[in-house]
Amino acid sequence: MKILFVCTGNTCRSPMAEGMMRKLARGRGLNVEVRSAGVAAAQGMPISHHADAVLKEQGIGDRILSTPLHAELVEWADLILGLTEGHKRQMIHAFPEAADKIYTLKEYAQNDPAVLAEKEELQRLAADLELDRALGKKPDETARRRLNELLQRMPVHDISDPFGGSRGDYDRAAAEIRAAIVSLLDKLEQEHFGG
Repeated sequence: MKILFVCTGNTCRSPMAEGMMRKLARGRGLNVEVRSAGVAAAQGMPISHHADAVLKEQGIGDRILSTPLHAELVEWADLILGLTEGHKRQMIHAFPEAADKIYTLKEYAQNDPAVLAEKEELQRLAADLELDRALGKKPDETARRRLNELLQRMPVHDISDPFGGSRGDYDRAAAEIRAAIVSLLDKLEQEHFGG
């Protein structure tokens, strides 16, 4: 399986995700290729000092240089995981043909059955209301209220941005990334590696 992590500049969150995913997958004996890129990245920039320190502290010495997101990378990947909803939207806008393999990391790694059921209900309600609107029907107020209620309860799928912050900000972002990657690996083991 080929996984691409995407953030903004590809110097903080996505390289941390790349390094952690590579190490944790290897530790589980999973054959996963991992790369990262940025929606607004320059080519060949080193990762931030704090991101590098976080990775080294976890025993990860990968040399990761920034890469702008481009069509060949999108085509290469089996799964593309943005670090925020904004990254996901930008990628779907730029590469609509790949929309079915683009998620946020936290969204794809989500494994709470109650959240997954509510997400499915939310998508169904949104589609039904949009269809009614397109057909010129008056919207179902009960469905609209339920949709709003579900929207309020949905978890935020963004990994906090440590760019320009303290080492503590990077540690917090790394902890969020690591927790999501552990859930992601659990899911991949079940669904793709026969676990």
